[in-house]
Formats: sequence, structure tokens, C-alpha cells
Amino acid sequence: MSTRPFLGARAEEALRRHVNKRLTSRGWRPSVIPFVGYGTTDHIRVLARVVLRSREPQSHLGMATESFLQQRGWRNFFTAPAPRAQVQVRLDGSRVDVQADRGGYVDVRLRIQGLSSGVHDVEVVTEDGAVSLVPVTVVPSEETFGLVSDLDDTVISTSLPRLFIAAWNSFVVTEEGRRAIPGMARMYQQMLADHPTAPVIYVSTGAWNTHAFLNRFLERHGFPRGAMLLTDWGPTNTGWFRSGPDHKRQSLRELARDFPNVRWVLVGDDGQHDPALYGEFAELQPDRVRAIAIRQLSMAEQVLAHGSTTVLADDDHVTWSPERAPEVRAPNGDELWPLLREALDEVDGCGPKDQERPQHG
Repeated sequence: MSTRPFLGARAEEALRRHVNKRLTSRGWRPSVIPFVGYGTTDHIRVLARVVLRSREPQSHLGMATESFLQQRGWRNFFTAPAPRAQVQVRLDGSRVDVQADRGGYVDVRLRIQGLSSGVHDVEVVTEDGAVSLVPVTVVPSEETFGLVSDLDDTVISTSLPRLFIAAWNSFVVTEEGRRAIPGMARMYQQMLADHPTAPVIYVSTGAWNTHAFLNRFLERHGFPRGAMLLTDWGPTNTGWFRSGPDHKRQSLRELARDFPNVRWVLVGDDGQHDPALYGEFAELQPDRVRAIAIRQLSMAEQVLAHGSTTVLADDDHVTWSPERAPEVRAPNGDELWPLLREALDEVDGCGPKDQERPQHG
């Protein structure tokens, strides 16, 4: 059996190398796009992307016009990644030489003892000496609470993955045209009020190209800051498209490994595979899941999400046991939070509160 990457992946990398050779001859140089990373007091995960950028401003448009165009989704996808670029990652005297992957992505873990909790700026240095600061949020070792959240149709209404609607939302609609799911930001704020140092991780099948937009969206609508684990659209080493469920499944496994003391609250929606994936993870690693919260899509949203008015049922392979983490469902954050709060109280041994609580949905 051949171990060579898929034809589409090889063709894509060859095209990128040809384009980059032309851009480099015109003075373009490697530049680092920082993504938010995470870690604990003894190790960190650094996430970034190396692309080529001109050292001279290319736009002669007016400031107002340029600002307007920057808000258009399609601008996020016009980048020139630097395949296999060499960079050096530095923090607190530790340094490691890293080669980006064929899409220019850097995903590296460093073991550094004695890190303080909070945000650290990691230096990522390109071959020509340009230094970029990549933020990494370090979680204290005693923290046991964590939040994992989907993005599409859980915190932001995007109507993915229906191709026409997805393309319209991603390439045409302005940032201000995106809508937040009602009550979800308030739910996250209330949930994390007693856990200010808890890790917050957004796991989505959306493209890394939208990372900057998503950060601005989350901040504008009051969602907690957190690391994002996104994907790279395009051919993989084995086929034309990557698997969204496999990406989420792998991300959950990595988080369980990176935060061995944390029990997660998993939040998603019933438009695609979140209930089955979260249930599967809870079955395999019950000690790592505190509770599961699922936002219920409306009938119209279900049609846009997967072409049917019924909830996608793909959890037949999951063996449901009474010891599994509790799961609650509701159509928005304001209705979901009382149910989730009750479930968390029961899991944490607090028991029901004096005031009347709604029943699990």
C-alpha cells in the first residue's frame, strides 16, 4: 500500500510552492498569524500559522473602504501559506525548532516546569528573524472545571454545513451581520463565575482562516475568551475532504490528555453530530465529563443544517449507561442554563436548591 499523500494534497502543496516562489521573488516574507493556545503549569500548546505577506502596503483604497472590505468573510480566505516553513518557538529560556506542516500551520507542545497561571506571550521567530507573539493561556494545576463549546449553531448562527448558505455566510456577509444564539453568552458567564481560571476551548469544524473574525465576534457578544481548535479546509493526506466528527473526536482526546485533572462541561447542538460525539466521549472517559448541554435547533435550522426537519440520529453505536454524565437540552441559553445548573449541582454533590427548578429537558 502506498504511503504517499493523497493526489489532491500533493497538487495543493505543489501549487502553493509555485505561488510562494513568485511572491518571494517580489519581496514577500514569512509572517506569523497567532492563534490562542493553552496549557498547564508544566506544558503548553502553541498554535499559529506561517504565511507570506508583502512588506509594503498593497492597498491604495481609502481607509473607510478598506475597513469595510476587511469585514467581508471572503477576505479571510485569501492567504498565501508557507508550506514546511521553519520557525523557532521560545518561552522562558526554552526554545525548540519547528517545521510548519504543508498548510503553514504550527502546532507544538513544550514542556516547561513552573509556569505561572495566566496569559503568556510565546515568541515565534521566522527564518529571517521576524518575531511574533503568540498568546497561551496557562491554567492552574488545581483547576478541575472546564468548558468545551461548539461554535456553529451553538454560539453563532451560521447554518452550516449546507454549502450555499455556508458560502454566503463565510464569503459575503459582513461580521456585523452574524447573529449570536440568544442567552448562550449569559449562560457561559454564569457558569464560569465560580470558576474564573477554568479552561475554555471552542472546538469547531470551521476553518482556521476565520480565527480572527471569531475572536472579534466572541468578544463583541460577551463570550469568554478561549482557545480554538479549528480545521484547515481542503484536501487531506487521505482524501479531498477532512472528517468533521473525527476532528472533534481527536480534539476531545487531546484535551483529556492535556488536562488530566479537568472534568468538562460539553456544549453543542443537535444539528449535526455533537450529541453522539459527546456521548461517546462520556462513555469512554466518564471521569472527564461533568455534564453535556445540547442546544435544540428549530425546524428551520434543522433543515438548513442537514436537509431534514428531524434531529440527526447517529448515536446507535453508543452504549448508554446510567452512570453516564447528565445531559440537558433546550433551544437557547436562557432556557438551557437552569437545567444545566441543576445538573451541575447534582453532579457536584450540592443537591437541589430550595427554589423550584425546571425538570431536565
